Amino acid sequence: MTDGNHRRHTKKQIHLAAHFPGVNSTTVWANPHSRSQIDFSSFEHLAHTAERGLFDYFFLAEGLRLREHKGLIHDLDVVGRPESITVLNALAAVTDRIGLAATVNATFNEPYELARRLASLDHLSGGRAGWNVVTSSDAFTGENFRCGGYLDRADRYTRAAEFVATARELWDSWTPDSPGAAGEPRPFRHHGEHFSIEGTTTVPRSPQGHPVVIQAGDSDEGREFAASAADVIFTRHGTLEAGRVFYADVKRRLAAYGRQPGDLKIMPGVTFVLGDTAAEAQEKAAEIRSQQVSPQTAIVALEQIWGRDLSAYDPDGPLPDVDPDPDAQLAQGRVRVGDPGGIAAKWRALSEAKRLSIRQTVIETTGRQSFIGTPDSVAAELDEFIQTDAADGFILVPHLTPGGLDEFVDRVVPLLQERGAYRAEYEGRTLRDHLGLSAPVWKGRHHER
Repeated sequence: MTDGNHRRHTKKQIHLAAHFPGVNSTTVWANPHSRSQIDFSSFEHLAHTAERGLFDYFFLAEGLRLREHKGLIHDLDVVGRPESITVLNALAAVTDRIGLAATVNATFNEPYELARRLASLDHLSGGRAGWNVVTSSDAFTGENFRCGGYLDRADRYTRAAEFVATARELWDSWTPDSPGAAGEPRPFRHHGEHFSIEGTTTVPRSPQGHPVVIQAGDSDEGREFAASAADVIFTRHGTLEAGRVFYADVKRRLAAYGRQPGDLKIMPGVTFVLGDTAAEAQEKAAEIRSQQVSPQTAIVALEQIWGRDLSAYDPDGPLPDVDPDPDAQLAQGRVRVGDPGGIAAKWRALSEAKRLSIRQTVIETTGRQSFIGTPDSVAAELDEFIQTDAADGFILVPHLTPGGLDEFVDRVVPLLQERGAYRAEYEGRTLRDHLGLSAPVWKGRHHER
């Protein structure tokens, strides 16, 4: 379909979303401006800033178990986070237009219960709900749940695809409202490989029909799943050339599912650092990276690659001369890299060429600062990504909670508007309106699977 904004603008429009800082190496905890990850005021501040900036949606990540390192809770990570949909229901009462997207795991939830919660959020927010579908393949997370264990990688995507399809059957099991008449429930019945359920739902068809479905994944399975079932794909391809390759690949897959290029929005997760001059921005970026990678963080990052206890090494000294243990797993709750030996060799070559310490090597190899510069140069670079089909928009990941987005909204958003690449006001009320997505067609008949 054609993005609704295209009917009113000559330039392709940028879509923006705000990611609440949390479980990632981007977040800075030691900065004096860093605030609570639990207090509702933190969530409210960032959501209000994003809404003031006319963002499409506010986005929450989620982890189902605290990560561990060498058998202990990893104290460099977030130490707690309220359940996402609960937070978004509260935010629905203090925001008006911005979409509210929750990350919810399809491996350790059930379609009926989750479809009901998401439909409730869509009603309470007036059509602003989104669901970021993620999966899990580790037994460590599974230990928190009655089913335990884990699914093979291929199986977890199979389950996720059936989960999304089943949720949509549930959302379609009430007839839509019509002039002078409210919708009514109809029995649903689904019998498939992973789910066998039937009955009636308690929540009428919601304002969007179906909440917006987001898929986070760069793998081939993730791309195919997004092409078949998602409205937005969240990717890490942040460079211009990588973005164009990813964009073309995912968009070409849509035709096989009877979909048009505009039916799936591609929104990489990106960071930004602003300065009054390019030199000042680079200086600030270096300072932020130093805060993100403390000496302790550098050793932990090294241990996750090497699979060895390296606590005796000096973070300001050279890389270890021992090779990684390919079979070791010191971290729980994180996916270990596929080729530790290959990464270690690259790190050694970089360290020797530039005479970098352990900490300096980790800083240089794990950075995710995507856009660094003056507000004008960052606005121009963001616009280039969109106009040259490297992305449809961006999920901004600030490094501070909760004020890390303030400067972007105050200084970059007006420049994007001046360039004619960003809305001057919300043009609809629902998340689908913001994204330029058509409403799902109601399917009045449900077929046993």
